[in-house]
Amino acid sequence: MTTPSFKSSAIKSSTAKGNSKLKLHSRNPHRAPYNFPLLADSCPELSHFIIKNKFNNASIDFANPDAVKTLNRALLNHFYGIAFWDIPSGYLCPPIPSRADYIHYLADLLADSNGGVIPRGKSINVLDIGIGANCVYPIIGHQEYGWRFLGSDIDATAIEAANVIIKANSLSSAIQCRQQAKKEQVFSGIWPEQKRFDATLCNPPFHRSKAHMVEQVERKWQGLKQGQQQKESRLNFGGQSHELWCDGGEEGFIKRMIIESQQYGDQCYWFTCFVSKQSSLSGIYATLKRVRAEKVKTVNMAQGQKNSRFVAWTFLSSQQRDFWRDHHWQLDRG
Repeated sequence: MTTPSFKSSAIKSSTAKGNSKLKLHSRNPHRAPYNFPLLADSCPELSHFIIKNKFNNASIDFANPDAVKTLNRALLNHFYGIAFWDIPSGYLCPPIPSRADYIHYLADLLADSNGGVIPRGKSINVLDIGIGANCVYPIIGHQEYGWRFLGSDIDATAIEAANVIIKANSLSSAIQCRQQAKKEQVFSGIWPEQKRFDATLCNPPFHRSKAHMVEQVERKWQGLKQGQQQKESRLNFGGQSHELWCDGGEEGFIKRMIIESQQYGDQCYWFTCFVSKQSSLSGIYATLKRVRAEKVKTVNMAQGQKNSRFVAWTFLSSQQRDFWRDHHWQLDRG
């Protein structure tokens, strides 16, 4: 194998000149400010949560989990045609714009391997590690590009909730779920025998413990003059323990994922994983070098005022990738 390059990919988000707000992907339909009256037309219950912000513009209370969940329901209905979407109380309610960004940059990664043409249609199979109760990545990936998904999760309730969403929206032929029985495993136990995936994606647990999570959130808000009641409401965001923290935090999780990915190196074109902290990259790169990944890319993204990225790696040689593309991608270019 050749020595991998650890340069950042040319697939990067852009920042408008003179505008400090980082931009979402050019194909992301959530680049514009939320049009709350229009979204309320798609989801009438959203109207109960619409308020005026300090600029006298329509908004919602983003510290209210019910308001945020209803906003997500409206976005998924309006932009992706999802008639039913709900999650159990206390489960992670992810921001739709940033989830869509990962999908669009993943499409660019595949296009970069395909002469600039985004591979679309049901011949493209994606594995979502940690599908959650929300099922958001598969919904966006299928509705935008026609890809098929397998989603895994260690939580039986999350799998059940995702399956309800899938069935209610007639997506069973496009999205399937499998429960991971062993929390220390990532791919083993859920990867179907001989199955090929064109990409994997994952939004790993960020924190290394609950105490670390609370400490980080408190630090974020300690400089702001807020009452204790408001501060506590900001700490009370959705997410089960396995969605928010794990041994070693995101870096530890991704290193374990990389090591296990070796077992499936000839069954996947691109492994990818979201990396929230730039400080995690050096350890991730070192692990990728140790397992002799053939090629590594870092794809930069943006979330509001924050830079983010996902790391992608493959064990396939250039010749193997060409063969894969030519023989397995029966492309729907519509």
